[in-house]
Amino acid sequence: MNPRRTRANVSADESQCTLQRRAALRKTAVLLGGLASAALLPATAAEKTPHRSGAAGDGRKGSLIATDGAPIVNTGSGKVVGYLRNGIQTFKGIPYAESTEGANRFVPPVKVKAWTGVRSSRQYGSVAPQAPRQGWANDEEAFMFSWDDGVQGEDCLRINVWSPSVGGKKRPVMVWLHGGGFSAGSGQELKSYDGENLARRGDVVVVSLNHRLNVLGHLNLAQYGDRYASSANLGMLDIVAALQWVRDNIEGFGGDPSAVTVFGQSGGGGKVGALMGMPGAVGLFHRAIVESGSMLRLGSEDKSRQLADLIVAELGLSPATIHEIQTLPYEKLIQASTKILREHASTPEGTLPNFRRIADSLGFAPIVDGSVLPAHPFDPQASMLSADVPMIIGSTLNEFITAMNHPEVEKMTEAELEQKVRGVYGDRTTKVIEAFKQRSPHASPFDLWSHIGAAGIRQSAIAQAAAKAALGKAPAYLYWFAWQTPILNGRPRAFHCAEIPFVFDNTDRCENMTGGGPDARALAAIMSDAWIQFARTGNPNHPRMPRWHAFSPDRKQTMIFDNKSIHVNGPDDAEQDSIAGA
Repeated sequence: MNPRRTRANVSADESQCTLQRRAALRKTAVLLGGLASAALLPATAAEKTPHRSGAAGDGRKGSLIATDGAPIVNTGSGKVVGYLRNGIQTFKGIPYAESTEGANRFVPPVKVKAWTGVRSSRQYGSVAPQAPRQGWANDEEAFMFSWDDGVQGEDCLRINVWSPSVGGKKRPVMVWLHGGGFSAGSGQELKSYDGENLARRGDVVVVSLNHRLNVLGHLNLAQYGDRYASSANLGMLDIVAALQWVRDNIEGFGGDPSAVTVFGQSGGGGKVGALMGMPGAVGLFHRAIVESGSMLRLGSEDKSRQLADLIVAELGLSPATIHEIQTLPYEKLIQASTKILREHASTPEGTLPNFRRIADSLGFAPIVDGSVLPAHPFDPQASMLSADVPMIIGSTLNEFITAMNHPEVEKMTEAELEQKVRGVYGDRTTKVIEAFKQRSPHASPFDLWSHIGAAGIRQSAIAQAAAKAALGKAPAYLYWFAWQTPILNGRPRAFHCAEIPFVFDNTDRCENMTGGGPDARALAAIMSDAWIQFARTGNPNHPRMPRWHAFSPDRKQTMIFDNKSIHVNGPDDAEQDSIAGA
């Protein structure tokens, strides 16, 4: 038996948690709401279109319909028209604020001007300007992720909506915040972000968006004038503006503005966490999900000012000429910031990935400024601003420590494992290795190293759940994603981003990541239904998975998602104890 397929079997309790490996076949009928939907696609045609996880449509005539007359929604700024795809009303690239170029650069988002007529909203808008993606240089990584990096531009404050039908019924709203830290990414970069299947499966409205990033979203120019007082937190202020747009407009798209869930992965999870501590975001969302992004502390004002001074000097500007930064080509700003970060940002030898050093590092992130973000959202305690907002929090088993790009590391020896661990944990090396072998006695040296390397991300997720639970107001549900992709001989393992296609019910659409197939579809059915149920009620439980209990610091209840998902108390207590304080 392949040990990778069994590494999630962490407790004898699993025998009590057996569940079906195949989700029941779902109803194929797609309900179309409103006269516009009926005119676009007769019910008989919709009933004949089967749904599969991540299916791109069966290619028959009528699976995608775009006409001049429908679907049309009247927003606060004017009318927009989208298209119908497999029964889902789809709108893309709707502006939720004005372009951020010129006079609007480095200042809070400006309300979008009204337009006349009907605005075509069928194509993603511009993505935020950012540095070139490094992943394209590796063929296998590019194959798996299949990035769509779009077209960059400062008119990037755009929002996308997928809805089963516009108007009428009020559905839960799920607002996705993309990953890429606070420097990269977009709402369209991964196939997994497409909201069509999730909207159909859960009868929910799915929303994604773009916002400012890196130097344009988080350059702290406050020391150069009152005009720039909020410049370090503009990316987050953009997200608040998008949530205000959702509050004011989503009912017209069939959504319920009083049932909004924000969810995001990696940097997107960090953005969700930041929203939890922002006074300006209070009341704009009602549930929150953090996937592999438990950033307890965000940026510091001192580090952000230091970074800004270095970039301003690199641009050849001074306090007297700082106004010129409004009109410099954005490419020049990106190049200057990339150069400064390359020269001044460093990672200590032996450092493993975690989110604990954001506040102490030189980089782009929201900062605690006493106003937009009064305090770190989860350290030393969780913010009371969002005390009544329930959360789902989790991470993947292997996160960033995989053999995706380096197959040779699979041959790691015991001696090499010990050397790696000693470089991080020193005298605790033997204790750490023994603790991780307890749970995975048959794991290879590299698998053990992968578990050890990812444990810091898991540590932050546990700490975030504990901080949330300590408020005693709303529950936190903790998960661990352990499913191992079969792609590339399984080398990527349960990698960072691996859970996203399952959450969106897009495992077939993302077959380069998942391999497609029945196992992936079955787990996608379980996970997407849990996320949908949470968006609907604040509780993720549904009949096709073990009972998922809310987290408590003494028991550390954890749902482990795998081919056989199990619920376990403190599955890695010994492991976490062995690395504590590092």
